[in-house]
Amino acid sequence: MLLAYKTALASPRVRAAGIEATEFPQLADSMDVWAVPRIVVNGVPQWDGAVPERVFLDRVLAPAFE
Repeated sequence: MLLAYKTALASPRVRAAGIEATEFPQLADSMDVWAVPRIVVNGVPQWDGAVPERVFLDRVLAPAFE
């Protein structure tokens, strides 16, 4: 989550939010969360688990600049 928050601080085109799946089970179900972290971009689940910083930035920022 730290990298997601840093990215959001660096770009006004990026927003980041951390959701506790056990506290919001309906939201977790709607995003098919079964592992954490689950990265969702523009409302669409993209991948599960941690990735290197460069990969994260490439995946998250690509839709913002299309």
